[in-house]
Amino acid sequence: MVTARTTATVTAVAALATAGWHFGPAATWLPALRRAVSPALDGQGDPRHVALTFDDGPDPRSTPHFLRELDRLSVRATFFVLGAELERYAGLGRRIVAEGHELAVHGWRHEWPWYPRPRRDLRDVSRAADAVLRIGGVRPLWYRPAYGVLTGGRWAAARRAGLQPVLWSVWGHDWTAEANPAGVLSEMTRSLRGGATVLLHDSDRTSAPDAWRAALGALPGLVTVCRERGLEVGPLGGHGLQARRMR
Repeated sequence: MVTARTTATVTAVAALATAGWHFGPAATWLPALRRAVSPALDGQGDPRHVALTFDDGPDPRSTPHFLRELDRLSVRATFFVLGAELERYAGLGRRIVAEGHELAVHGWRHEWPWYPRPRRDLRDVSRAADAVLRIGGVRPLWYRPAYGVLTGGRWAAARRAGLQPVLWSVWGHDWTAEANPAGVLSEMTRSLRGGATVLLHDSDRTSAPDAWRAALGALPGLVTVCRERGLEVGPLGGHGLQARRMR
């Protein structure tokens, strides 16, 4: 006989299992855990190379400034773009590719994954990957979830889209109102090592207004430090992560 208590217990167990599936992989947001269990997810690649990556674009107010500075520095990078913004500013997306940079997937919009939504995750990641292929002309390899929170649904969506999740090894804390070029550079170089993947933002869409200027101002110093240490700076495509089609 099925009692109300039995039904409640089964419901509670199912809810806990769903929550575990959803939030369990998100523990990889913790840098120490990520480094230990998945160096590839942490972006640890060729020890002679540093991967330079940008999130949250494309943004016509700020991304062109980064493109000009990267060209001046003779550096190429990976841009993790939001699908909705890429469709809105398709010409800027094509310019990123035309100038030798790499487009990757940051989702459709920049949203917190508070609740399990596997079907929506599948749709949004696939839609963003299709936009990169259609606009950039190259099938993307990489996926970085918004806020770096890799839930079960986002992981499954990346697998379905044939994308390899990559977070970061080093970041500049460049999204705050207090950020400035010197501080961003200091934060990055404090833990910078060969093989690292660096996270910066080429847009303030989810950051403090004009925070992107701190990242832009820190960029020449970052490249100089890397070159002084004998490290090449470039996109994830040359970082030795062995991009795996995850189908």
